[in-house]
Amino acid sequence: MILATLCYLQHAGHTLMLHRIKRADDIHLGKWNGLGGKFEPGESPEQCVTREVREESGLEIQSPRLCGLLIFAGFKGDDWYVFVFAAQDFTGELRENREGYLQWIPDDQIESLPLWPSDHIFLPWIRQGHFFSARFVYDGDEMQSHTVTFHPFVHS
Repeated sequence: MILATLCYLQHAGHTLMLHRIKRADDIHLGKWNGLGGKFEPGESPEQCVTREVREESGLEIQSPRLCGLLIFAGFKGDDWYVFVFAAQDFTGELRENREGYLQWIPDDQIESLPLWPSDHIFLPWIRQGHFFSARFVYDGDEMQSHTVTFHPFVHS
């Protein structure tokens, strides 16, 4: 089981996306993704996503909003549990990324990019403000099925 985070930075009708084309051994080679990566020992999801966004973009996010949990069963032979976030508040300047190229993409153009099949399903849930847990079953690169549970927001 691999634990990871994923973050979609949003600003002025655009989302920061990473075109992963720099490393031949990248499991996401050729795809566009949000920012994120694997947990380090002892990190909370918020600490992981903040660190990963900083490392991958040079930006410092504040108050990332947890949108849900994504489970990618059998993705490239592993089960990935990914805490997915959105963030609108950040500081800093974009810097070069060693895995690909960062670009602010207009929100209405994101789904025309080469994304993983599951991204086409869950990205609208993030834009619509849902809180969810979803399981996407993969066989290698191919998505076989998915299930989702939407959860109501609980305010204290």
